Amino acid sequence: MTTDGGHSFGELPRIISVDDHVVEPAHLWRTWLPARFRDAGPRVERRGIGTLAHVGGGSYRQTFDPDGPPADCWVYQDLVYINKRHVAAVGFDRDEMTMTPITYDEMRPGCYEPAARLADMDLNHVEASLCFPTFPRFCGQTFAEAADRDLAAACVAAYNDWMVEEWCGDSGGRLIPLCLIPLWDVDLAAAEVRRNAARGVRAVCFSEIPPKLGLPSIHSGYWDPFAAACQETGTVVCMHIGSSSSMPATSADAPVAVAATLSFNNAMASLADWLFSGLLVRFPALRLAYSEGQIGWLPYALERADDVWREHRAWGGVRDLVPQPPSTYFRRQVYGCFFRDRHGLASLAEIGVDNVTFETDYPHTDSTWPETKRVAERLMAGLDAETVHKVVRGNAIRMLGLDLASG
Repeated sequence: MTTDGGHSFGELPRIISVDDHVVEPAHLWRTWLPARFRDAGPRVERRGIGTLAHVGGGSYRQTFDPDGPPADCWVYQDLVYINKRHVAAVGFDRDEMTMTPITYDEMRPGCYEPAARLADMDLNHVEASLCFPTFPRFCGQTFAEAADRDLAAACVAAYNDWMVEEWCGDSGGRLIPLCLIPLWDVDLAAAEVRRNAARGVRAVCFSEIPPKLGLPSIHSGYWDPFAAACQETGTVVCMHIGSSSSMPATSADAPVAVAATLSFNNAMASLADWLFSGLLVRFPALRLAYSEGQIGWLPYALERADDVWREHRAWGGVRDLVPQPPSTYFRRQVYGCFFRDRHGLASLAEIGVDNVTFETDYPHTDSTWPETKRVAERLMAGLDAETVHKVVRGNAIRMLGLDLASG
């Protein structure tokens, strides 16, 4: 049936976005770190920028010039992180969403201020939002790379306290907490999962490919205490593209557009790791979410994994590790996420309609804000109302255990 809105599914349900981003406010660690750590913790300084040049694979070389254009930079130990326009892109024209250094004054307040974010969500037909970090990077790599582990652990805990109590605290459940772990110590990581779960947190950041961060692989058994804590508390393991601090660029001189086009490769590699690791067998209630990886690649990846299991499991080392076809565990425990993916939506039957979630990517350059409703209606035209409901909100409610109305 087609309604006055011209869509077979009627009015689009309000969206729950499982992948957005927050630009941390300048006061975060000054406010939330214990007093003994505050002077050494991350702080914001306004500096003049000289040059910012891409050196390949998403990495940049920067210089500073007191007379150059200003940027608000995070300063932490020997790191200087420049806030750039592409991570606070909403409100700029498409051709202005560049790597230009930026100050907080130039950002849309919804990037870093919760009340303003809620207002921007209202403009965008979004009821609830799960936000990944910016300065800590997608799974807290900034703190994992720091020399002072005690300070780094305090910074992780301070971020989580801010996330739960300030960013999400007054939102009525509309801003969904997503916390970090101390990546360098699995026992501390498991304890932090439990600490946050005790106050209602049901999502944690993790690296798509930990060995790229110098950490043990998920095949090693090292991460079992973390997986156990997540299963025990119903905490979803959220892996954003780039959470391995690398993107699949082909060469140092390839434009960043090449890495952006290939970004799903990291999610695909990570999924193969998890499907053949045995972790989803040993922890059958553990849930994974792949953020910003899109979904169109999933049907072939699952087909190939099942073929490898069926034809090659004996010599492939997984005969006794993975007793059922890998797609079994995907459909039971894994969620994909997309914002624009016509091919993926056309393949829902192969992916599994219960395994797909939606995002707006606010405030990054990929964001569909403030046109997400229109984009979603166009993408999903022809789908039935039950399917659309699952994709734009129902699956997210189930995945995160949200206390939100199902309608």
